[in-house]
Amino acid sequence: MAPSVKTVDFLVIGGGVAGLRAAIELAPKGSVLVLTKDKQTESSTEYAQGGIAVALSDEDEVSIHYEDTIKAGDGLCREDAVRILVEEGPGLILELISWGAEFDKEGSKLSFTREAAHSRKRILHSRGDATGKEIERALIHKARTLPSISRYDFAFTLDLIMYGERCIGASVLRGSSVIHIFAKAVILATGGAGQVYSRTTNPMIATGDGIAIAYRAGAMIIDMEFVQFHPTTLYSPTAPPFLLSEAMRGEGAVLKNINGERFMPGYHEMAELAPRDAVTRAIVSEMVKTNAKHVYLDLTHLDKDFVTRRFPLIYSTCLQYNIDITEEGVPVSPAAHYIMGGVYTNIEGETSIKGLFAAGEVACTGVHGANRLASNSLLEGLVYGARTGKRAAIYIDEENVGITVAAPVQREAAKSTLHLSNFDIEKLRSTVRQLMWNKAGIIRCEESLSIIKKWLDRKQPVMDIPFQSRRGCELKNLLTVARLITDSALFRKGSVGAHFRSDLKDRGENWQKHTSYQSGKPMAWFDFT
Repeated sequence: MAPSVKTVDFLVIGGGVAGLRAAIELAPKGSVLVLTKDKQTESSTEYAQGGIAVALSDEDEVSIHYEDTIKAGDGLCREDAVRILVEEGPGLILELISWGAEFDKEGSKLSFTREAAHSRKRILHSRGDATGKEIERALIHKARTLPSISRYDFAFTLDLIMYGERCIGASVLRGSSVIHIFAKAVILATGGAGQVYSRTTNPMIATGDGIAIAYRAGAMIIDMEFVQFHPTTLYSPTAPPFLLSEAMRGEGAVLKNINGERFMPGYHEMAELAPRDAVTRAIVSEMVKTNAKHVYLDLTHLDKDFVTRRFPLIYSTCLQYNIDITEEGVPVSPAAHYIMGGVYTNIEGETSIKGLFAAGEVACTGVHGANRLASNSLLEGLVYGARTGKRAAIYIDEENVGITVAAPVQREAAKSTLHLSNFDIEKLRSTVRQLMWNKAGIIRCEESLSIIKKWLDRKQPVMDIPFQSRRGCELKNLLTVARLITDSALFRKGSVGAHFRSDLKDRGENWQKHTSYQSGKPMAWFDFT
């Protein structure tokens, strides 16, 4: 059956904070279609517990938030992008509150907490530890009031549609049908790629699809070596790596090894409130020293009523695995959490391809540098989602863009030596995720990275298999993202931020530049200026 065709002014791929905020911005300018890969609320936004960072408290200033972000980024933040984030954030948060978002209060004032690498209490939270869910709820509610916004749920984007050098839409799998959706502008807001690792806090949908389809279309991809690993996720044989919010350490929780000894003061002057990369590596060191698979996050010295009130979701979830966080240390170990790299964009959300924009975790404006400051991700989605929507609307007016309907270019591919009928998608997915965790994870080196690079070379024929399922297409995207991370980590011969090489612990040459990758071109250094 031939694919069906749909036209729309703006196509937004992704329904988290960045995609919804872009869609709301675009709504007055034309018809907007939002694609979600799964159910309406399934996005990384929904799983964001700790909160959203913003300089709105009496003790805080925008300039201090700026300095904290720059410091956490370890010398690689794009300064103008950071300035935009911290300056535009407060107004957009107040706008969100006017749309019905409810954040926790102390009396009549907003309640703020502190997280790692923040020098002030600036983390807004909702219902203790359900901040992302509340922001998602408020944005969905707002979007529903705008008749120009429609959505397709359970719609998996296979590839972008190019017309010459311009992006004109996307091919989408919905059920068993393929739909070619043509638009004046396309906004990628597909979130992250945590599922490329066997241990991750990310939802199952985070398979790096936006990065992979943009790469295949020829977009510039940058800084893929910078993957942030969250230090504290629940470690249990019967539990997935459930995130234990950094706000727990902000409220006074401490880390202890399996011998009951607190260790963070020996690794960093900020102890448990050190940047995430430092805490993660310290935990790994303690696990190696004590020959253990985890350490403990201890809140037992805090008031029980405070803990259950402040962290209701974490408390109830841990109880499901017979762990009472008010009475015992919680076994924790790191897991892949956030990718600082992604599809290159300028500060307006424009990628290197005409007609293609990106916002949120899939994009890389340089705002996070080499290591994201805690709780800046939701703020980034809000700020850059709005900016990207605004710029996409201006683009179609400036360029006088119409909707182009054209058959997608069929890429010539060598015949695969593998056959779909006897191919085990699930086994290969599991293998690549485990290899990435072991060889290109928290600590890397030339030897480990070379092993997975050679393995990926051997799996190249998989890219030529004509998968007709979401799982198969996700596998291709995971392999693509694994390649981008591995090659970028090999290219950067030094250690910066979240990228740590045990064989090259110094920063190395060109450390203040960014790695860039485009299909058909060799890796190169890139400078935002």
